[in-house]
Amino acid sequence: MPRPGEPALTEHTKSSGLPMTVEQRAVRFAHADLAIEVKPESHAIEGVATLTFVPDRVLTGMALDLDRNLPISAIAVDGVAVDAKDWSNPEGRLTIKLPKPAMPRKPFTIRIAYGGQPHVAVKAPWDGGFVWSKTADGQPWIATAVEGEGCDLFWPCIDHPMGEPALVDLHITVPAALSAPANGVLIGVRDAGQGRRTWDWRVKHPNTYAIALDIGPFGLLHGFYNSRFGNRIPLQLWYLKGHEKQARGLYAEFGPTLDFFESMIGPYPFGDEKLGVVETPHKGMEHQTINAYGNDYAKDISGYDWLFQHEFSHEWFGNQLTNRSWDDYWLHEGYGSYMQPLYGQWRGGDYEYLGELRDQSKRMLNKHPIVTGHPLTEDDVYSEKTGPGIDIYMKASWMLHTLRGLIGDKAFFEVTRRIVYGRPDPRPGNFAPRYASTPDYIRIVDSVTRQKLDWFFDVYLRSAKLPELAQRRTGNRLDLWWRTPGGKPFPMPIEVQVGESITRVAMTGGKGSLVVPAGAHVVIDPMARVLRRSTDQEAYRVWQDAADAKKKAAKG
Repeated sequence: MPRPGEPALTEHTKSSGLPMTVEQRAVRFAHADLAIEVKPESHAIEGVATLTFVPDRVLTGMALDLDRNLPISAIAVDGVAVDAKDWSNPEGRLTIKLPKPAMPRKPFTIRIAYGGQPHVAVKAPWDGGFVWSKTADGQPWIATAVEGEGCDLFWPCIDHPMGEPALVDLHITVPAALSAPANGVLIGVRDAGQGRRTWDWRVKHPNTYAIALDIGPFGLLHGFYNSRFGNRIPLQLWYLKGHEKQARGLYAEFGPTLDFFESMIGPYPFGDEKLGVVETPHKGMEHQTINAYGNDYAKDISGYDWLFQHEFSHEWFGNQLTNRSWDDYWLHEGYGSYMQPLYGQWRGGDYEYLGELRDQSKRMLNKHPIVTGHPLTEDDVYSEKTGPGIDIYMKASWMLHTLRGLIGDKAFFEVTRRIVYGRPDPRPGNFAPRYASTPDYIRIVDSVTRQKLDWFFDVYLRSAKLPELAQRRTGNRLDLWWRTPGGKPFPMPIEVQVGESITRVAMTGGKGSLVVPAGAHVVIDPMARVLRRSTDQEAYRVWQDAADAKKKAAKG
């Protein structure tokens, strides 16, 4: 059986989000019909993928992505078999010569039969692949997590954020004693013979890496949530049998969490399908309408399950709104991370809000810009050696907190609704999943605020180092000025508390001053509204890194 990390992947398959080919850019991905049998005993799968595309120009070939460790046995286009010499998949980029040209606006269908032992995740979900596990009583417990490496680890796809199919039908065949919850709506469960059952699911507009296989001896908690928008949302929590008591505690969080997101952001994007969660042998992942959950039913000090809340946030920021490129990944993870402080504020006020933000501030790196302005792979972004790494979470969350303070709640939440839904007045049925980029976001901010705030994003997103607020006190005068990477403009206003009085200093041109009585106690930014350099936090990071290194060395 393959060990974690095997079979080995090519460089192409390791990378998700490589530039699309001419053929991939020239088609609309209309439908994916995926029939996959999962074989727990041999750690193998057998699949038949029937993919329908609509081209916008004449095409004589097509390119897809599929791990070469899943050998292809046959390919047909519109029912016509493709000779083996007319397709190849040496590095995981499958190229197919079409038997006849595909014409503009005329759908064509590619049927691919494939199978084998898929790549096994080393440490899911941070490393992609299959997780072949067993329950305490020895039953198969299986999951996929492929965000980093992409959909091509188990089905032929366009492995790019903009490669979403409009509709996917999933037919998952498993041993009859097991369940196979998946994305979207359950169409039915049917007998497949020889002690097997096939679970049929249908999902609209899924994010490609969010299509998931989850197999195990699950129990099910289910019901409905009556939305504030008038629709009724199915709820499903698939848990390992024996964990029902803990699962009921998590299930009780579904309603309040939905109410928070719908009141603060807008309608649950997939209310006509479901809010779904499945217990997995890995930590978690935002699989559209069937979020993976492996947090051992924990509660944090704020009284809710942070992992469920974070992964659920991606139904809005990741699945409804999908970044055009991994370079825009902060739109997923920055907003997803900001939902924790925001949820704390919604539940318990500013104490919870600022506490969550303080915890996030400890983890910022500030070594590389959050946004580069050119296409990146998912690995490029996550690498802390060459990319922003965790800053797409924590620093971007703080950036959003700062933006909210700058433009005010009304504008901030209108910006958020517009980037997520494409409109300021979302209602069930009047929006569809959409793509967006960092420039799209900035244009919306400028439109809503009627200002030009590129200076804000230039410092926070396109620069690595944080702005630093310098100060000098002379007599009864306090002078303040911003120091920014490369001397970039930064007219960010700042609050100053003098005694019991708080003054907002405009900082026009990046400079400001105010009168301070001799001997008065001064606190800069007393409510922590602005993301800026903190030497105290930098010293903490140095100490923490040294402590971590010492622990690692002690373990050998």
